[in-house]
Amino acid sequence: MKLTEAKKSSENGCNDVDISDRAPSVVLRSLHSAYITKYLSRKTTFEYVSSEYLRMSGIFWCVGAMDLMDKREWITRDELVTVVLGCQKQSGGISAAPGHDAHVLYTLSAVQIAVIFDFVELLDVDGIVAFLKERQNEDGSFGGDRYNEIDTRFTFCVLAALYLLNRLDTVNIPKAVEHVLKCQNIDGGFGTRPGSESHAGQIFCCLGTLAITGQLELVDPTKTAEWLAQRQCDSGGLNGRPDKLPDVCYSWWVMASLAILGKLDWINRENMKRYITACQDQESGGFADRPGDEPDPFHTLFGLAGLSLLECEDLEPVDAVFCMTKRVLGDKSLC
Repeated sequence: MKLTEAKKSSENGCNDVDISDRAPSVVLRSLHSAYITKYLSRKTTFEYVSSEYLRMSGIFWCVGAMDLMDKREWITRDELVTVVLGCQKQSGGISAAPGHDAHVLYTLSAVQIAVIFDFVELLDVDGIVAFLKERQNEDGSFGGDRYNEIDTRFTFCVLAALYLLNRLDTVNIPKAVEHVLKCQNIDGGFGTRPGSESHAGQIFCCLGTLAITGQLELVDPTKTAEWLAQRQCDSGGLNGRPDKLPDVCYSWWVMASLAILGKLDWINRENMKRYITACQDQESGGFADRPGDEPDPFHTLFGLAGLSLLECEDLEPVDAVFCMTKRVLGDKSLC
């Protein structure tokens, strides 16, 4: 039975959820491995077909989760090679799926998949670099695609992909850093662009950008860490903004940001672990955003990655910047 008794509540003005005493408290690794394998094999389900617009990232979430559990051999490398190469466009960028436009989000996911399964040399790396370089604007910001939507997520995606490809020197790093710093708010957080609301996901992207470029000393770690630590609710879960419900994905965005700052001990680790493990589906495997909800690959990766940051049993150590195992990254690991 699913833990449907998990419900919304409000205490001291903070939205939260209740956790059942019957919720799991250990990592259900075998169930999660079976869940990911089943998800990748059932290509005619509504869930799989309807997620085509983000398919490349979805594959990375599945691959990343299996790598954290040391189960890469359960996934067929040749199939991944075919899918990734089939999505590289004439522009050099990579799309979510065949027939879709290239975007920096899916280009990074494809590069991460290629690094995990060691087939970077099969990619048109020069084409990828040219596509990513073309996304930078005069003010240092990056657009996601040819339509040039600006978001600090895209800055992180471009620089992370170039770092993994050993081509970081092909874009204007000082301008990129200058733009990111303009996106910081007086509360210590960062937004999507200058003047935008602080959000945990954007903080991760901006801190990740500064870590990749070696510029972390340009932020006040205490001020930013205070904002992040305040995201922990009474249930132990973390939210992305004030007065929002906790969500397993913020177990990653918030904790990884704190890890980058060297402040991971600023949250209650035991309560955090209790929340993440409670979000596991004891029947099908996988993690949901909150206890009792339906699991999906997105929350499964970030649930496992969050538990890895907490040094939970039988999970590979994860790099806080790239959400990839330190084993795969080798000397490229930053945190």
